[in-house]
Amino acid sequence: MDIEQSRYNMVEQQIRPWDVLNQNVLDLLFKVRREDFVPEAHKALAFVDMEIPLGHGQAMWTPKLEARAIQELDIRPTDRVLEIGTGSGYLTALLASKAGEVVSVDIVPEFTASATLKLRAHGFGNVVLHSGDAARDWPDEAGFDVIVLTGSTPLLSDALVRRLRVGGRLFAITGEAPVMEAQLITCSAPGTTRSVTLFETCVAPLLNAPHPALFVF
Repeated sequence: MDIEQSRYNMVEQQIRPWDVLNQNVLDLLFKVRREDFVPEAHKALAFVDMEIPLGHGQAMWTPKLEARAIQELDIRPTDRVLEIGTGSGYLTALLASKAGEVVSVDIVPEFTASATLKLRAHGFGNVVLHSGDAARDWPDEAGFDVIVLTGSTPLLSDALVRRLRVGGRLFAITGEAPVMEAQLITCSAPGTTRSVTLFETCVAPLLNAPHPALFVF
């Protein structure tokens, strides 16, 4: 397999047609080697338009979803980022390439351990990884400029939204299968946010994600 040709095809045939047109984002996809973060058994699928299984019922996002999320979040070099669901560590690497600091949390310790090794091997010194459950909140009083949930959530936690600093952006996929919506929530002032629906998609839920309360007669 010609890896560089496959990478080019991924960008031109999958990602650019999905309205990812920011050249800095496209350049980043050539810089951060996706194949290095894909499980060994699935390396041949690194550039395919599909979710790649990671185990524990989780999967890597499709390349176009990863790229679109990075574009929508408009990450700046001074931003402090919270990633909920480290997974393979690839999206973590994309975030860390653009941000000042990334805090990434995963409920599966094996994912945290594997991603730690991969990110260290690629020289990312601005990432702090934790094993834990952040589906509803991650206690950190400093707050974040960017929050991204890599699993879907039927109900977006208010506690997480409150972790946003003013000007902060949160990317989340909300709802339940088969219809989910990617949303970008922006904090415009203390206690004030606005939400924009970006597109429909469907990804695996975060473990322990909050659900709306059921109405009981």
